[in-house]
Amino acid sequence: MIMPRVKKIVPKVLLALPVPVLVVILWSQGVKYGWTLPFDIRLARVPSPTTVMRRIADLAFGGYFDDPYSAMLWKHTYASLVRVFSGFGLAALIGVPLGVLMGRSKIASAMLEPTINLIRPIPVTAWVPLTLIMIGIGDRSTIFLVFLAALFPIILNTVTAVEQVPERLLEAAAMLGTSKGKALWKVVFPAALPGIIGGLRVAVGLAWALLVVGEMTGITVGLGAMITEAKNVSKTDLIVAGMFIIGILGFLSDRLIVWIVKLVAHGRPILPTAK
Repeated sequence: MIMPRVKKIVPKVLLALPVPVLVVILWSQGVKYGWTLPFDIRLARVPSPTTVMRRIADLAFGGYFDDPYSAMLWKHTYASLVRVFSGFGLAALIGVPLGVLMGRSKIASAMLEPTINLIRPIPVTAWVPLTLIMIGIGDRSTIFLVFLAALFPIILNTVTAVEQVPERLLEAAAMLGTSKGKALWKVVFPAALPGIIGGLRVAVGLAWALLVVGEMTGITVGLGAMITEAKNVSKTDLIVAGMFIIGILGFLSDRLIVWIVKLVAHGRPILPTAK
């Protein structure tokens, strides 16, 4: 069982490696020779990949710089993980059922869609001042901002996925004696699951993106707070290290969602976009 899985994973890893390796090589050469890219991006002001890796190692274990950030990675990461998954989890708990309801009920859709489409275009960053006034500085305001960022992609993708479920599936279920309530769970939800998962994957990416904004509001612990403080003391290597760590955590969060769904689905082919 293990060997076939390894044989499937290895080609994917080999295909994925050239692009990041090329990026690192170009990044290193650009820093070394002081390239200037479009938008006046001056790579001479960017830390080299070696410096960033040394900073990440110091963040994780200490021993390189011995400054206030040494060996603090786990503390910052834990705080950010709690905020991201609290906001994202709440958005999923509300967004998926609401999307299913709107996708199946024309009355619910007519009642809710105008309000959702009115609020949705408002940037989450525009909510920051009001959030600080309403909630104050702390975890709850950050979780609320993450929740807002994640909620609307989940709702919209769920609505679209549910609306695209073929009516013939429901008719067949009704002919077999399945009630409307059971059909919603046994027919509509499984058929719409690929679209719902697509919304969750988009939402978790936005959750990590908006985390940094939420943690720039006076919070002292967290990856976004660390990046903000690094900007204030002009530690570019720490800024890039924080960005890299957030990217890795976002990638792992996406993989975690895919893995959980595959586990729940018992290997059924319901994730054509999550290979």
